[in-house]
Amino acid sequence: MLDHLGIQTADLRVSAEFYDAVLAPLGARRLLDYDVAIGYGTDHPDFWISAAESGAPAREAHIAFAAADRAAVTAFFDTAVAAGAEVLHEPRVWPEYHEHYFGAFVRDPDGNNVEAVCHRPE
Repeated sequence: MLDHLGIQTADLRVSAEFYDAVLAPLGARRLLDYDVAIGYGTDHPDFWISAAESGAPAREAHIAFAAADRAAVTAFFDTAVAAGAEVLHEPRVWPEYHEHYFGAFVRDPDGNNVEAVCHRPE
């Protein structure tokens, strides 16, 4: 249903460093950089960050990135923690979502709830 998603950041450089690091274990990378907006993806930019344009405080967003396997979820989490992200939930199975839902949740530099999730068994 979604073609792409964009969020605004308080500090584009800090957020770019964060997403450069944490998206790599998921197979995504920086594909486009327009100085005021950066697009990430695997073959086309479907996740964008840009400099905040209004003085209004941002509201927390929840962003879940697909992971190929559970090891990628754990690598995402470890990379995020090493980058200084606040831990929301360590990698684990979330049976309340479904029996194979394996996810990890952290806060990005702007306070967003960012998750990596794998829906495959083991």
